[in-house]
Amino acid sequence: MNWQKNLFWVWMAQFLSLAGFNSVLPFIPFYIEKLGVTDHQMQKFYVAAFATIGNISFCLFSPLWGMLADKYGRRLMMLRANVGSAVILPLMAFAPGIVWLLALRFAAGAFAGTITAAQTLISGNTPMEKRGFAIGTIMSAMYSGAVIGAFCGGIIADKFGFTALFMTCGFLQLLAAVIVYFLVEEKFQPPEENCAALENDIEPERSLFAMAWPVLALLLIVAVARQFDAPFMPMLVEKINGHEGAVAATGMIAGLSAVAGIFSGAALGWLADRMSPQRVAIICSLFAGLLMLPQGLTGSLLVLGVCRFGNMFFAGGLDPLLQVWLAKTTPDAKRGGVFGWAASARSGGWVIGSILSGVVAVSLDVRWVFIITAVPFLLLIPLIYFVAKKHWKQTA
Repeated sequence: MNWQKNLFWVWMAQFLSLAGFNSVLPFIPFYIEKLGVTDHQMQKFYVAAFATIGNISFCLFSPLWGMLADKYGRRLMMLRANVGSAVILPLMAFAPGIVWLLALRFAAGAFAGTITAAQTLISGNTPMEKRGFAIGTIMSAMYSGAVIGAFCGGIIADKFGFTALFMTCGFLQLLAAVIVYFLVEEKFQPPEENCAALENDIEPERSLFAMAWPVLALLLIVAVARQFDAPFMPMLVEKINGHEGAVAATGMIAGLSAVAGIFSGAALGWLADRMSPQRVAIICSLFAGLLMLPQGLTGSLLVLGVCRFGNMFFAGGLDPLLQVWLAKTTPDAKRGGVFGWAASARSGGWVIGSILSGVVAVSLDVRWVFIITAVPFLLLIPLIYFVAKKHWKQTA
C-alpha cells in the first residue's frame, strides 16, 4: 500500500465531508427562524440546544463505533458515517418543526465520526515515524473544509435557499463515501472470535484503559479550552470595533483562524515525529494560553487578529498531538476503541466549555471569557508533564 496516496484520498474524503457539514452549520440560526421560532430568546435557546444535542449523541455513540471499527474495519466506519450523514442531513430541509430538526440533529450526531474513523485508519496504515504528520494532515481537512463549506454555504443559501443547501450537503457526504469506497485502502485483520481470545483480552483491555484515560482527560480539557471562547468572538469584535463593520471584521478573523488551523496540524504533527508529542504539546499549551490574554485585554482589531492567528495555530495542534500520543502508545488492534473514547472526551469537553463560558459571559463580561480561557490552556502544561512522566514509568 502507498500510504501517501492513501492519505491523500482520505484527506479528500474528509475535506468534502467537513465542507458539507460546515456549509449548513453556520446558518442554522436563520433556518430555525424560518421554522417559525421568532422570539429572540427562544431562538438562542434552540440554537444552543441544536449544538448541544448533537454533541451529546456523538459523545454517547462514539465508543460503540470505535469498538465496531476494531472488529469490522475502520474504512467501513468511514462509509457508515458518510452514508448516514448523506441520508439524515438532507432530511432537515423537510423538518416540519423545531422538534423534528432537533431529533434529526441527534440522529446525525449518532452517525457522525468521519474524522475519528479516518484518524484510526491512517494511524494503522502509516509507518510509525510518519504518523504524527499523517494525523495532523487529516486534522487540516477539518479546518479547510470548514472555510470552504461556510463560504459556499452562504452563497447557496442566499441564492437558492435552504433546501438546496441541505441537498448540497448530502451530495458532498455521498461523494466522500464514493471516494472512500473506491479509492481508500485499508490493511485490516479482524480479531479472532473465540471465547479463549476474549477471555485473554480482558486483562490487556483494563491495562489499555489505565494507560489511555489520562490522555483522554487531557483531550477533554483541550476541548473545553477550544470551545470556551469560540461562540463569543463576534461579540468581542463588536465591542472593540463597534457595530459598523463588525460582521466583515469577524469574518476576516475567522478566516485567519482557519488558515492557522490548516497549517498547524501538519506542521506540529511533523514536529511530533521528530520530538516527543508530549514536549510539543507543552510548548503549544504555553503559547496558546499566553496568546489568549491579549485578546481579552486589547482595544485593537489588529492585535486581536494577530494574537488569534497565533493562538489558533498552537491550540489547533493540541488535539492531533494528543491523538498522535494515543496512536503511538496503543496497539493497532485496539486503536478504534481508544479513538472512540477520545471522540467522546472531545465532545463532552465541547458541552462543558459551552455551558461554562455562557455562565462567565452572563455573570461578568465577554472580555473575561477570553481571559479565563487562558487558564485551561496553562493548566495543561503541568498535567501533560505529569501524565507523560507516568507513561514513561509504566513503559520503562
